[in-house]
Amino acid sequence: MITVIDYGSGNLRSVAKALEAAGASVRVSGLAEDLRGADHLVLPGVGAFADCRHNLEAAGLIPPILDHIQAGKPFLGICVGMQLLFTEGHEFGIHPGLNLMPGRVVRFANDMPDPFHPGQHLKIPHMGWNRIHPTQPHPLWKGIADGTQVYFVHSYHGQAEDPHTIAAWCDHGIVFPAAMARENIFGTQFHPEKSQQAGLTLLKNFVEWRP
Repeated sequence: MITVIDYGSGNLRSVAKALEAAGASVRVSGLAEDLRGADHLVLPGVGAFADCRHNLEAAGLIPPILDHIQAGKPFLGICVGMQLLFTEGHEFGIHPGLNLMPGRVVRFANDMPDPFHPGQHLKIPHMGWNRIHPTQPHPLWKGIADGTQVYFVHSYHGQAEDPHTIAAWCDHGIVFPAAMARENIFGTQFHPEKSQQAGLTLLKNFVEWRP
């Protein structure tokens, strides 16, 4: 059973449907007991870092998430769900994350030059298809080639203190972590549920993952 965490943020339905298409039995829940009973947990996220962290805390979901990870069970964070893995987020102030990946989440600069349009700046948010480049072998990369295009929507990005936690990088004016990994934790800044076949492949790999 894969539980998609419902904490008032995220495109839960599309994530759940993509996981079902990848062969999973899926439950969407915001109840701590359901999280504790899950084999795999998925934390999606859309919106502001601080709001997402507050909603998790208010619902009493941080302890079962941490217990799940401590037990060695598979965990996937998507978009803001990945950003919450960091130590802190710098969106409308500085706010604590789950501190599972050392580092911080910061905003893209507004003045990054557009290499394809001289004199113009890259658009923020970073939205649309872009290439990812895995930096380490991982079961979730099975069937996903270097340079595969996936779908992003974000204005903030991670800055990892430990380069060994970066599982893939992407370039949008600067190089930033497109995916993070440590032991039984995996996070994607991109949206697998919006990334067509590549995203379904990654989700299928997650469903089958036994760290």
